[in-house]
Amino acid sequence: MKKAGKPRKVVDETTQVRCALGKGAIREEVWQDFRGVLVKYNLAFINHSLCAEDQGRVLGYDNNHGHHHRHYAGAEEKFSFVSYEKLLERFLDEVRRLRQKKEPI
Repeated sequence: MKKAGKPRKVVDETTQVRCALGKGAIREEVWQDFRGVLVKYNLAFINHSLCAEDQGRVLGYDNNHGHHHRHYAGAEEKFSFVSYEKLLERFLDEVRRLRQKKEPI
C-alpha cells in the first residue's frame, strides 16, 4: 500500500512554438497525489513579443493559492473548473487563436 506524501509531478513539458509575432512557449505542469488524483496544475502560454506583463505570460491557468484561476495579459480572474481534460482543451484552443495575433496585447 502506498503512503500519502508529497504530490508527484507527472507532467513537466515546455514546447517551443512559432507565432505570428515572435516565438512562444507552451508550458504544462501537473502534480498528482499517491492515488493518481490531480492536485495541482499550471498551464502557460509565454510570448514576450505579445505580452510584456507577467514575465511574458500571455495566458495561463492554475490552481495555486487554493482556487482555480485564469491569467490573461497580466490580469487574473476566477473560472469554473470542470475537469483537467476540458481545461487543457480550452487552453490549447485559446493558444491557437493567440498565436495568430500580429500586435501586442
